[in-house]
Amino acid sequence: MSTYVYGIAANSHPALPEGMGGVGDPPRPVRILREGDLAAVVSDAPEGLRPKRRELLAHQNVLSEAGAAGCVLPMRFGSVAPDDNSITGVLAERAEHYKERLRALDGRVEYNVKANHVEEAVLHQVMAESPDIRGLAEANRESGGGSYDDKIRLGELVAAAVKAKEADDAAALQAVLEPAADAASVGPESTGWLANVSFLVDRETAEDFLAAVEQARKDLPHLEVRLNGPLPPYSFVEPGPAEPAGTVASGTDTSGAG
Repeated sequence: MSTYVYGIAANSHPALPEGMGGVGDPPRPVRILREGDLAAVVSDAPEGLRPKRRELLAHQNVLSEAGAAGCVLPMRFGSVAPDDNSITGVLAERAEHYKERLRALDGRVEYNVKANHVEEAVLHQVMAESPDIRGLAEANRESGGGSYDDKIRLGELVAAAVKAKEADDAAALQAVLEPAADAASVGPESTGWLANVSFLVDRETAEDFLAAVEQARKDLPHLEVRLNGPLPPYSFVEPGPAEPAGTVASGTDTSGAG
């Protein structure tokens, strides 16, 4: 039977609560595999596992329970190895990398910040900042709406200005938040969000980061800023392999499961 991997910890990590269940129906018992200075939090992998809410929450719950007792490098949902020996082999092969990441991430959590424009507010800003757009819009109004070509040109000018503002605002938001974090990781672009950035934050100074987010909302009122966290530091298991060798990962992040 293949083995499902939740995360990697130090061999000295405290034991997990007795009887903890993980993914699967019924939940598969969670256990520890040890190799040298490292340990992997695993269970048997159920067949036909899909990223349904119940399974995502089960994965996240195991990481939360294990992470409460000490640093755990979280694996993405769906990390499956052929067997236990494959995992212990990877722990031996990549021991220095995983030990370095455990030291770097100890006592730290991840906050994900996404942002997009408040449409009415950003259009007002673009109009106020661009004499060309403002002038063409006024000319169109005075001529009863403007010609078809004038309307198209106005639309193109506004779209280009908004697009440029997206890049500027993403950089501005990141610049406000980075000083309150230990590291930042830019996530993949997604429809509807002009910024998608994860921040590594010390648990003890998390209030400073949350205050910086609130300040960003005040300084950039034309942005809708969404905060998710604290999360296990999924985005900072790198640099280096994020998944044990030979795994098949769905690429589904559990950060939206809560």
